[in-house]
Amino acid sequence: MTQEEILSILGPVDDDFVAELMATGASAEELREAWSWLHSDDALMGQGRALPGSRVAELIDLLETHDEDE
Repeated sequence: MTQEEILSILGPVDDDFVAELMATGASAEELREAWSWLHSDDALMGQGRALPGSRVAELIDLLETHDEDE
């Protein structure tokens, strides 16, 4: 996942957070999925989607922590 992909998904975030996300080894698609779960988990569960995998769950935790710090 590149910095450009992260910024296109999340909007403006600081470089330290970008580096933290990149260090997970996750793909841009996994970040999109994590963002979707975090912002509309009821809708995703209603669609019968499986619960997020471990990498997506890690991204969700990072995104939640970042949101709380903001």
